[in-house]
Amino acid sequence: MQPAAPPLSDAERARGRRLAVASNVPGMTFWTAFMDQLPTLALVSLGASETLVGVQSGMRLGFQALQLPSLRFVSWFSKRSILVAGQLFALAASLPLVFFAALAALEPGTGRALVMSSLALTAIGLNFADLVWFPLLRGFIDPERIARFFGVIRSSWHIAVILFFVGGRLWLAGHPGAFGPLFAVAWIAGVLRVALLLRLPERSERTGERIRAREALALVRSDRRLRRYLLGICWGGGLRVSVLPFTLVMLRRTLGFADSDVVLTTIAQFSGGLLSLYFWGALVDRVGPYVVFRFTAIATAALYVGLAQLHSSGSSTLLAAVGFFFLHSVLGAGYGVSDTRVLFELAPPEAPARMLVVGGALTGLALGIAPMIAGALLDPLLARAADPLAVYHGFFWVAAGLQAVSFLPLRIFQRA
Repeated sequence: MQPAAPPLSDAERARGRRLAVASNVPGMTFWTAFMDQLPTLALVSLGASETLVGVQSGMRLGFQALQLPSLRFVSWFSKRSILVAGQLFALAASLPLVFFAALAALEPGTGRALVMSSLALTAIGLNFADLVWFPLLRGFIDPERIARFFGVIRSSWHIAVILFFVGGRLWLAGHPGAFGPLFAVAWIAGVLRVALLLRLPERSERTGERIRAREALALVRSDRRLRRYLLGICWGGGLRVSVLPFTLVMLRRTLGFADSDVVLTTIAQFSGGLLSLYFWGALVDRVGPYVVFRFTAIATAALYVGLAQLHSSGSSTLLAAVGFFFLHSVLGAGYGVSDTRVLFELAPPEAPARMLVVGGALTGLALGIAPMIAGALLDPLLARAADPLAVYHGFFWVAAGLQAVSFLPLRIFQRA
């Protein structure tokens, strides 16, 4: 077995940080366009059920579980080559969505099946790439500035995504249901990401010792702090990813807003992250993650109560929905930076892949299943309900109660 590779030089680490920020701008534009709210709206336009929307919303995170058996590739190949290969696979898988108009012209069941197949394969490629993204970043970041770095890197790509959706709203206002050109722009951004990734430096983890999934899973049994992290993040995060897609469905299908109106909520969502991420990064490094976990959980629960007060369409309801997505994103930015800080602190710098992958894969699996369960529960309730809006309101009240106490398992990360 070879000894662990030495740390990167200061110049290499600085170059790695610059390229990480630069590549994440087109990379997250691609990710968001093919994995987030745009596919949800596209599927709703094809008549997708709540169950299908739940599957689409959850599969990007759910397929993260595939990273565990893929850990062995870190023993055999450079992290950079794994990252590029996954992105190339995602590009090939997502290409059919560029021709969305042709898919929409097919028989509805066939069109939905082809769209879901393309999205599923794209999710698999992105998750294979993400297997090594955090381990790569771990080699670039100073331990005492983890949260600040993620505040910067996430702020930068939020700007690009906001511009993308501002253009998307203008396009959909004049071309309702024409999602293909938006997917095409995002696909080109994915190609640009590959060009930037090829220049990334890395601290190798190829020591001649195979990295096995069961060794990574053994960390869960041996590390109490990791178990509490997983419980808290799966609890709170699962609620967050379950509420958002069905808020969109309620606005679009039950309250009757147009696609271009609903895209305003997406712009608000990324604006909230952009305006708050750097602040959250500095705050988490200063006061520790637990204080932020507790505050964001309780405040998010209050937002869900507010969702249950939306009763009719109109400009005031749309304004309230835009405000909800903005504030939800502000709170989610703090939650996410705290989450990343804790996970990076748990991972050893010389070989972070096991800890980072097991943490990401298990939380991804739980967060992927959560909206699928929510969709499967909502479908029969909505089918029998005389008032579908009452079903959504009940869902939001339950989510609020569970979210308000989701920070409790994370008390172990309090600072003395």
